[in-house]
Amino acid sequence: MSGTHTDVPSVLAHTLPRPVPQVEVEACPVTDVFRRLGDRWSMLVIILLGGRAHRYNDLHRAIEGISQRMLTRTLRTLETDGLVHREVHPTVPPQVEYSLTELGRSLLTPVSALADWSVANADKLNR
Repeated sequence: MSGTHTDVPSVLAHTLPRPVPQVEVEACPVTDVFRRLGDRWSMLVIILLGGRAHRYNDLHRAIEGISQRMLTRTLRTLETDGLVHREVHPTVPPQVEYSLTELGRSLLTPVSALADWSVANADKLNR
């Protein structure tokens, strides 16, 4: 955002070409983030881990309706993306704990803003 457009949201600070080329949509980092985090479970896992670290079974019990397979896939994807840290404790049997990385924690502020907007405007959205 330039110094002369301080009141313009960053998504509006740049003019998009018309029509927007598909290759540009695909290359956009925002599109990539929404694809990665816009599934059914990722944001919920990030929000839960934002409160504190969880062991796998704690997370599984905390999310009604998620299968073990889907929770495992979601955690692996978030770990691969650098948002979640997986720590294996050397116990018998091994205990695995999941927490947010610094990158994952940095996502909590914009997610909170979107959540606040969603709650404030839920009654205005057409359903």
